[in-house]
Amino acid sequence: MKYLPRLLMALGIIGLLLLFFFPMWKIILYAPQYPDGVEMHIYIDKIGGNSPGVLQNVNILNHYVGMKYIDPDAIPELQYFPYIIGALILLGAGALLWNRAPGYLIWTLLLIILGTIGMYDFYLWEYDYGHNLSPTAPIKIPGASFQPPLLGTKDILNFVAKSLPHIGGYGYGLAILMGGSAWWTRKKQ
Repeated sequence: MKYLPRLLMALGIIGLLLLFFFPMWKIILYAPQYPDGVEMHIYIDKIGGNSPGVLQNVNILNHYVGMKYIDPDAIPELQYFPYIIGALILLGAGALLWNRAPGYLIWTLLLIILGTIGMYDFYLWEYDYGHNLSPTAPIKIPGASFQPPLLGTKDILNFVAKSLPHIGGYGYGLAILMGGSAWWTRKKQ
């Protein structure tokens, strides 16, 4: 029982490490012409998909309705997000070494706050891409927006868009859960 808080914290840090190897989020677009779906993966430093050319296909689809071209190099979050996650891992390691309830609590609260800010930033990004449409788009539908859901499923014209965490995103959630558990168990000792 004595080492349980440290073990839980170590699992939380491993959860964050998953973000360097797996996507944190995925958006899947289903349509009659894509019955298996076009699956876009969002990593902490790049955007890809479940097969080569996914981003190119999404950009072609977006072009028809006037959405902006998705250029990963133009998304500043993808440039600095790895450093934020790296700093959180180092802070988590510091809390693990210190092994005090306040350290675990501060780390967990920091994860919650930064995760909330990140989700809000992602919502703003989706909103911008789905609402600020080019007036010269080949297909114009007055009053239409093409913003995928932040979380869940949404019908967009003849597409069904699903937006869900991926392995890295679940790892982030695991980090919050393990950090909170480390705080709770350390506080009870």
